[in-house]
Amino acid sequence: MFFISLLLVQCVTLCVNIFILLAVVSMQHLHTPMYFFLSQLASAEMMFTINIIPNLLHLIVVEGDIISVIGCVTQFYIFSVSTNAESFFLTLMSYDRYIAICNPLYYSSLMSLSFCTRLAIITWIFSFASTLIVIIQLCTLQFCGSNIIDHYYCDLTPLLEHSCSDVSLVKTQIFLFSIPIAVFPFIFIIATYVRIVITILQIPSSVGKQKAFSTCSSHLSVVCIYYLTLITIYVIPKNEHALNLNKSMSLLYTVVTPLMNPIIYTLRNQEIRNIFVKWIWKKIKYA
Repeated sequence: MFFISLLLVQCVTLCVNIFILLAVVSMQHLHTPMYFFLSQLASAEMMFTINIIPNLLHLIVVEGDIISVIGCVTQFYIFSVSTNAESFFLTLMSYDRYIAICNPLYYSSLMSLSFCTRLAIITWIFSFASTLIVIIQLCTLQFCGSNIIDHYYCDLTPLLEHSCSDVSLVKTQIFLFSIPIAVFPFIFIIATYVRIVITILQIPSSVGKQKAFSTCSSHLSVVCIYYLTLITIYVIPKNEHALNLNKSMSLLYTVVTPLMNPIIYTLRNQEIRNIFVKWIWKKIKYA
């Protein structure tokens, strides 16, 4: 049952993200900064789930498996790149909403598609490059002792626990990179939404307030889910009793969150929802 549930989650996650990508690419009226960043977020989500869930399904079937050190490091690299990219794209989406609501007159000039494309390229390059620096240092470590990882994917903590080398430099690098990748984006998102809420509350009409809030609700829901699970996994102190909780939260982060994000954007976004309903209706009509 667990295998079937995960397989269904993987299929739904991929299908919804592919739908978002195709809709943004093919629909001319969706060629806006908000939907462009949404398509990039969907790409990061697909990269994330394809890296984790298929291997998890295989582990369930064979009840454990063997993975090489290179394979383990590669999985961690792809996991880190997609996580970093997702953090940056959520930040860019909050900036997009901030400009649209707080500085609407300058929105067209500030958030051109060419500018958004450059931001996306920089985001992907930085995500790959920053993680590669850590991976290079990780590959210099020597691993000894037990070769059993009590986890369902290769995360940083179990890798460092199996190293007999000095891991202080790797931990320092991770801490330094976490500041621009996780801490600053989180603070920036909070600051932009404080400013957005203040601006919305100054709108005189209730209809205008409701419309402004509706444009941010989907993104804010995704941000809350993303950072709540991320903080629980990587910030809360670890001990032996927290191991099972950590794995459960990791399962929530790697399986449930990638499923919820595209569904939230699909169901709560009227334009995406209308496209989805028309597509389903067309399929039923010609079936």
